[in-house]
Amino acid sequence: MLAAIAEEQHARPRKTDSLKLLVHGGSPIATEVLRRTHTAFPAAELVEVYGATELSPICTILTNEQELIDSPLARSCGRPAIGNEINILAPNGDELPAGEIGEVVVRGPNVMQGYWNKKEQTAAVLKDGAYWTGDLGYMDDEGYVFLVDRSKDMIVNGGENVYCTEVEKMLYQHPAILEVAVFGVPDEKWGEAVWAVVVPREGNEIDKEQLIEFCRERIATYKVPKGVDVQLEPLPKPGPGKVLKRELRAPHWEGQDRSVN
Repeated sequence: MLAAIAEEQHARPRKTDSLKLLVHGGSPIATEVLRRTHTAFPAAELVEVYGATELSPICTILTNEQELIDSPLARSCGRPAIGNEINILAPNGDELPAGEIGEVVVRGPNVMQGYWNKKEQTAAVLKDGAYWTGDLGYMDDEGYVFLVDRSKDMIVNGGENVYCTEVEKMLYQHPAILEVAVFGVPDEKWGEAVWAVVVPREGNEIDKEQLIEFCRERIATYKVPKGVDVQLEPLPKPGPGKVLKRELRAPHWEGQDRSVN
């Protein structure tokens, strides 16, 4: 929605000086989307929040994002909100040092008591009163949290971890791209390969080979999409606005006995 209203404001500008606050969440935001939103609404403070329904629903806040666009903190979702304790843990529960990627685990009075009549699902995410989010991320020395991906969306390409959001943020730098989604597809040699679906801005055309070359110039070879699908209709989204990657992935995994290699 943030990208959409920024596009509308750039295409058909209106007087928006009275708009003082724009708060967003739901998924990590590409820096280029942030930049374009700020230029569209220069009077507004941009605030990012991160959380989950199970957390009632916020656990981190990053204020004044517009002042951080050109700093590494632009990729952060902020510091823990008041009352929240956040740790980055290994699968065995060990706390990981600053800068190391693990699962984001939240403890605090805002953590749910459990899923109604779903003991197994509750036990899978609630351990010793802490909520295991299923999100992968790391924390810096100052307590800022950086998300890298959903654990189930991470692509393992020949033993190398590829975080979809990293590739997506790079693709958003292409001036012709309005929307992008990256996910894993089966690959006989490497297990999984990177694939991208992009939606061009109105009036723009995207050459697939040129886009792949654009990627090669900016990221490691194993992170470059094996293929690209270009579609004119918006990416599929439910009410909350998150892209339904499972619908985009499904055609590539037909006939497979599992959706990860």
